[in-house]
Amino acid sequence: MSTPTEPAEGTGRATVGLAGFTAPGAGPSSRERVEAALAHVEADRVPLDLGGSPVTGIQASALYRLRQALSLDPPGTPVRITEPFQMLGEVGPDLAEALGIDVVGVGLATNFFGFENEDWKPWALFDGTPVLVPGKFNTDTSVDPDGGLLMYPEGDTSVPPSARMPKGGFYFDALNRQEPVDDDHLDPHDNLEEFGPISTENLRHIVAEVDRLFPTGKALLGNFGGTGFGDVALVPAMNLKHVKGIRDVEEWYVSLNLRSAYIYEVFEHQCEIGLANLARIHQVVGDKLTAVFVTGTDFGGQQAPLISPRTYRELFKPFHVRLNDWVHSHTGWKSFIHSCGSIWRLLDDIVDAGFDTLNPVQTSAAGMAPEELKQRYGDRVSFWGGGIDTQRVLPFGTPDEVRTMVRERVLTFGRGGGFVFNTVHNVQAGVPTENLVALYQAVNDFRDYPLG
Repeated sequence: MSTPTEPAEGTGRATVGLAGFTAPGAGPSSRERVEAALAHVEADRVPLDLGGSPVTGIQASALYRLRQALSLDPPGTPVRITEPFQMLGEVGPDLAEALGIDVVGVGLATNFFGFENEDWKPWALFDGTPVLVPGKFNTDTSVDPDGGLLMYPEGDTSVPPSARMPKGGFYFDALNRQEPVDDDHLDPHDNLEEFGPISTENLRHIVAEVDRLFPTGKALLGNFGGTGFGDVALVPAMNLKHVKGIRDVEEWYVSLNLRSAYIYEVFEHQCEIGLANLARIHQVVGDKLTAVFVTGTDFGGQQAPLISPRTYRELFKPFHVRLNDWVHSHTGWKSFIHSCGSIWRLLDDIVDAGFDTLNPVQTSAAGMAPEELKQRYGDRVSFWGGGIDTQRVLPFGTPDEVRTMVRERVLTFGRGGGFVFNTVHNVQAGVPTENLVALYQAVNDFRDYPLG
């Protein structure tokens, strides 16, 4: 995908942004701002991420309305869908400039479904939002008996679909394509088919993106996949035309206990592949990345972790330690972990495994109070998220409630550095436009140091 090169920062004078937003003037670049935060140092302001990764983005309908509210586009101008599984929209240079966003993502040439984001074509979401989708994105709702939208691996409609968006929906759900499990003939390599040496095409794409984006002064967040052990968003392998091994999410969770030796062997091979790929990526881009997305495996539910601390220590932590040790000893990157939910019982081990940043910081889950997280872990890990509750306040609160929470979270997480402002996971569909505007207005009103 090609987009215009973003303007470099630090032009020497402050400018008044759109809809009353004030863009940063002379001072640290975005990259320096993020690097300071991840080093637990207060720079000039708390850095902001929107769109830097598949878990810090914004759903296309919400993005369209935000762009309209900021008068960035004429009415009816479509937004690009850059991550079709969650239907995330492209956060372009103009929006980054208007909001003062400090992070931009660098990923692979292919998306969740295994086809490239290219050959854009117009379409409309079920709510009428005009969008542009990749050429291999299926837009035919007539093939689903209930009027939903089926999606196919690599865009190949000659094979069974791998995901479905229900009629009126905003996102895709992975379809269960699990074959009968024969424990006597389970082969760990069946759960490794989607992992392998990074292609020359993807390496070239990464280099081109880094060359395009590094001069902007933004912090670059690498999103390369392959190291998210047991990420149930990836277990169904929606990019594979025919799946083998354990691909049903429920069966996978059961296997963490009943087939732990099998899972461990899968992780061993996956770790070797992932380390080799990271080494090849570092060889071609060096330390131009600020951070790398290591894992997006969700370990928490609303009330408690989904796995025990023992399971984390035995199955996951050894490989997290290996990855983080490699990143820290071979690169200048910081390591990024995404894990939703109540994970407080696992956090001592997660931090001990060497992660530098924690996302999404789901403060609405049990045991995840912002003040306690900052007090206990704030000197050892940076919080990349937690800026506003996306379960209640952002979608259902008032603009004043949004503004109040933003100020509280900036004060709590931002003192002493160690905070990159982002919502708790992606900005979802259905958020009132006035709350979106209030959110980013408040961020820019309260993010300057000294805080308060």
